[in-house]
Amino acid sequence: MNKPTHVFPSDLLITGSSEMARRIRACDWSSTPLGPIEEWSETLLATVNLMLHSPFPTILSWGPEMVILYNDAVIATLTVKHPGALGRLFREVFQEAWSLVGSDLEACFYRGETAVRDNMLIPLLFNGVLENHYWSYSLIPVFENGRIGGVYNAFRNVTETVLSAQRLSESEAKLKLATEVAGLGVFVWDTASDHGNWENDRMYEIFGRSREEPPVNSATFLSEILHPDYRDAFRATVERTLWSCERFHFEGLIFRPDGALRCIEVNGNLQPAESGSSGRILGTIQDVTEVRETERALQESAKHLGELAAIVSSSEDVIISKNLNGIITSWNDAATRVFGYTAEEMIGASILTLIPEHLHADEKTIIQNIRAGRRIEHFETVRQTKSGKLIDVSLTVSPVKDAKGQVIGASKILRDVSNRKRMEQSLLQAEKIAATGRMAATIAHEINNPLEAVMNLLYLLRPKITDEAGANFLATAEDELGRVSHIAKQTLGYYREHANASPASLGELAEHALSIYEPRCAEAGIAIRQSLPPSRKVVLRRGEMMQVISNLIVNAIYAMPSGGMLSVSVHDTESPASGVVLTVTDSGVGIPADVLPKVFDAFFTTRSTVGTGIGLFVARQFIEGHGGQIEIESSVDPERHGTTARVFLPAHTRYEQE
Repeated sequence: MNKPTHVFPSDLLITGSSEMARRIRACDWSSTPLGPIEEWSETLLATVNLMLHSPFPTILSWGPEMVILYNDAVIATLTVKHPGALGRLFREVFQEAWSLVGSDLEACFYRGETAVRDNMLIPLLFNGVLENHYWSYSLIPVFENGRIGGVYNAFRNVTETVLSAQRLSESEAKLKLATEVAGLGVFVWDTASDHGNWENDRMYEIFGRSREEPPVNSATFLSEILHPDYRDAFRATVERTLWSCERFHFEGLIFRPDGALRCIEVNGNLQPAESGSSGRILGTIQDVTEVRETERALQESAKHLGELAAIVSSSEDVIISKNLNGIITSWNDAATRVFGYTAEEMIGASILTLIPEHLHADEKTIIQNIRAGRRIEHFETVRQTKSGKLIDVSLTVSPVKDAKGQVIGASKILRDVSNRKRMEQSLLQAEKIAATGRMAATIAHEINNPLEAVMNLLYLLRPKITDEAGANFLATAEDELGRVSHIAKQTLGYYREHANASPASLGELAEHALSIYEPRCAEAGIAIRQSLPPSRKVVLRRGEMMQVISNLIVNAIYAMPSGGMLSVSVHDTESPASGVVLTVTDSGVGIPADVLPKVFDAFFTTRSTVGTGIGLFVARQFIEGHGGQIEIESSVDPERHGTTARVFLPAHTRYEQE
């Protein structure tokens, strides 16, 4: 490529007073593949000047190295890359975009292929941050002496245009979806020409017509489709809209071609024409036949309130209602049986009569939820009878609304759960008894072995005693040791579970245990998260494993006195061996690191007022008896406190092997 030496100074070779014209003239081009500016070819100089005077962002990539020059309009795109980009290679300056545009540049330079790209997503670095932008650009080869010397690249950032088009498309899609979900037909009616356009398929569905049939005009609508009883009302509605610009609203009956009578609701607005009152009505049509039938059915159902009142009266559960001020408005027979008050005593009285004084704040919370339209289910608390006795109850409170949907009061279903609470206490007591039996059995087992040894020694001693008194003493000793041995065997029998082991799902046992403790958790403000998918069944002793799971859940509940999260999961595993893993996690206070190694010790407990300290000791005995393992992790870190217990049972337990 010829590079003549120019005798003109650079300010005559590169014209203009723009920033980039000055920078190009001042640049030391001798250190670039282009060489000194005085040696640039006429073609290069002409193209650079053309670029500098272009109002559009333009980059000139020159030579096989693609050294870039650019005009002022490109500076906003380069941001912090400017002015260092001047004279550098294209692939270095735009390395983040080279994989997307490099092939076009090379095709243009080496093969003379012009490239035009519209709305192309090309991420670029803006102020050092990679951002997604859309670009339109054209690449034109610049010929010099019959060969391509460079690539002329004019481009535009069309990001806002593309995003606006996308937002418009999304809005149209949402509008279309909304009308489809609501079952709305959309129409445009030019009242001047009495010509209508049906904008979606729902219009044809409502009128029972196919798309091959044209939309109907008002004359056809009045004479053939609209029920005669509604024609005058339709004409009056049209006149009010055209002359007073009132919102168009009409409801009436229409006949469909199949003879079906349907109820429609029409809503629209007038777009007046410039020449007068006539214009276009844009609106929607909805088939409200089912809605109106439902409303009539609701009116009919009101006639059965007497039957409902009878059901409420005969219910075994307490059913009462109150207004938003907490004043009781209804009281059934079960309420009288549970609380001892008659309906005459309680209707018109405050609900606080039934609530212990220290729990009055609960009623404020309940009313707040009811006002917000929220239902309260299975809320366990304490209530007070007429005699002053406190009873455990489970409440379900639902908002009562009027015909307009406004909350006007609450309906409360109350169940006395005192018996269930006693059963829970019995279950805990049974756990303690079983744990005591386990400990007793362990001690008895240790005693039984030396007893057997002593009995054998006495048996060997018998031939060596020759006098009668000695023989009598020896016999007496044997009898007493035999009695001690029998007591030890009885103790062992007290502990051992005699039921045979059988295949069972650890997940089902965990689910059963959670169902027992779920009300207690709700009362304590503890949320339960469970993951108990079907798991493999293993041969186990149900009673023992049920006691293990119950012990872990109770420990977790005690660890969260202020509420928290209890997570219980069961899943199959192949590591460390094939089997099943039960995980119980709480968000409680945690166990200190110096205490954690002692949790499996007999009679060790971190609770000062409750617990025997043998629950985890017994649990480990049961688990190891199945050939399994138990481990506990805990943290007292204020940010991540809580305890996790994991129980592993092998797929083939020792009881299956037996």
